[in-house]
Amino acid sequence: MHQPQDSIKIIKLVNGEDVVTILPTGKNQLPDNSQLVRLEKPLLIKYVPQMTLTGFKDYIALIKWCSYTPDKIITIPKNKIMTITNASAEMTASYGAIAKNYDKQPVPMKQQNYRQQKFSDAENEKISEIFDDFDDDEGNTTIH
Repeated sequence: MHQPQDSIKIIKLVNGEDVVTILPTGKNQLPDNSQLVRLEKPLLIKYVPQMTLTGFKDYIALIKWCSYTPDKIITIPKNKIMTITNASAEMTASYGAIAKNYDKQPVPMKQQNYRQQKFSDAENEKISEIFDDFDDDEGNTTIH
């Protein structure tokens, strides 16, 4: 997958998410007067704080934005977009490395169902004791 650098965009959505994507042009995009825009192979930019010897540093992970669909083209309303910027050379390289396997990314499977269990009388009594102890501590709050 070789994309010109200027076709890889970072889109800031009104909900605060950052998405790196190919913004299709020409016949692959909707008309200018449309209220919608198409994104090709969108990846969510996830900022993960990481503690290092020199302090906190953000680790950036790119994950499939719409995980539960095999669709490569996602259509969103234009009014949900705050800004569209060109991706840096580094982001373009990272995006290219991940997007080339976009089709091979597994669709997350439904987790196993958990059975609901009822606590025994002894377990209920122990939980009640914990909450009673917790309630007793509420009156002894000190502000430093």
